[in-house]
Amino acid sequence: MVSVLVRIALRYGAGFLAAKGILSAEDGAGFAADPDLQMLLETGAALVIGSVAEGWYWMARKMGWAK
Repeated sequence: MVSVLVRIALRYGAGFLAAKGILSAEDGAGFAADPDLQMLLETGAALVIGSVAEGWYWMARKMGWAK
């Protein structure tokens, strides 16, 4: 599921940058189809999601919300 969201985000991000003239259409298509970039972003998204979940649990234990 994360890979689908990352692919969609890359397409929209590349489209935005191409519309602003920062990126050419060919470069944008290359970013959206690059499996290495997708894997890197998936790993980053997983790290962020895991860190937020662990931070939330740590805060809940500190505040006495979790037993």
